[in-house]
Amino acid sequence: MTPFALLAAATKAYAGVAALDGLDLRVDEGERVVLLGPNGAGKTTALAVLLGLRRPDSGTARLFGRDPRDVEARRLVGCTPQELTFPPTLRVAEIVDLVRAHYPAPLSRRVLLELVGLAPLATRQVGGLSGGQRRRLACALAFAGDPPLVLLDEPSSGLDVEGRLALWEAIRASGRSVLMTTHSFEEAEALATRVVVIDRGRAVAAGTPCELARRSGSLARAYLEATGVAG
Repeated sequence: MTPFALLAAATKAYAGVAALDGLDLRVDEGERVVLLGPNGAGKTTALAVLLGLRRPDSGTARLFGRDPRDVEARRLVGCTPQELTFPPTLRVAEIVDLVRAHYPAPLSRRVLLELVGLAPLATRQVGGLSGGQRRRLACALAFAGDPPLVLLDEPSSGLDVEGRLALWEAIRASGRSVLMTTHSFEEAEALATRVVVIDRGRAVAAGTPCELARRSGSLARAYLEATGVAG
């Protein structure tokens, strides 16, 4: 079966410093793969290469078996980057409709806003939203085109407990294949069908949250051992 997303021996360096160092990564249909790793481990670079925003220096990157820069492949993917800004005077509904207009068969505005709990704020200007509400709006836009695969870079960053739990439920309820990054062990345990620990551009551990926890006593301990923090 052709994987939805694939990196094979992918390398990428910036100014001579390796961000990816032979990274192997695969996301298949129905999976929610969570990338865990310290700052600078290469998580965001891995997403950028898969989205066709960066070219690997060597190795292979594929979306649905195609080059990530292929427009037809990229139409099958939704994403939420770490940082995303909106024109403050536009209303929530206007931004959602603007993004929906780029897709041939998008989800309805109502479905998208209900997915992240923003339906009551459809007419509010984005400048009047809290930081957490803006983050939830950014995550909703990743699902606008009804894509089979969604890439989320630290989607719950800046959310309070209630917002984080609502987002987790939305990701699970979406039924989409997901590749996401996080620093939260709790988030990985709540969402992942498979966790991949990345350190210095390489995958150093992988398995279900339960598998990793069984090997080391907890997911956190498995992470610390894989990244060399725990002796």
